[in-house]
Amino acid sequence: MKTIITWFIFILLFILIPSCTCRQNNPEAEFVEEQSTETSIDSRSYNLGVIGAFAEVVDIGIKRLALSAPLSPEEMDALIEDALHIAENNSVKIYREEDFLITDLFPAEITRGKHVLLIYKDPVKQEYLKLKTNKRQLVQSGQYNGAARETIARSLGKLLSYPKEKIDALLNESGNQ
Repeated sequence: MKTIITWFIFILLFILIPSCTCRQNNPEAEFVEEQSTETSIDSRSYNLGVIGAFAEVVDIGIKRLALSAPLSPEEMDALIEDALHIAENNSVKIYREEDFLITDLFPAEITRGKHVLLIYKDPVKQEYLKLKTNKRQLVQSGQYNGAARETIARSLGKLLSYPKEKIDALLNESGNQ
């Protein structure tokens, strides 16, 4: 039964999340306010639901790394304890990233001043942090351009388990491929 539920959630993610992200320009999960007067969902509940769905997808190995929506520090404070419980229940880990790795995959303004939860299993967090360190070293040495810059972006896309075609499309949208 859990397998059926897992696939149902997986299918919903591929149907619903892309439509949300197109409007919000966030490739992982951005809150979209419900316009209906019949039903509405608060952003905290929505974000915890997304975290739960991504935690399950990471747990079963479909994604290596997933991201919560970028949230203000106050919004993240309000849901972090529940997010930790969700992670524990799904046998994954979360890391509160206060300075998300900016690459050409996503516009910088999406995460500027916001916190993002990395949802992962070991050793992905260390791979992510190494990627951040590599970028910082390239920037400091004046070598964060051309192929080096593209490699950092593609490496983040691979950590997020994006197919090559999606990475190519995101890089084309940013104009830095």
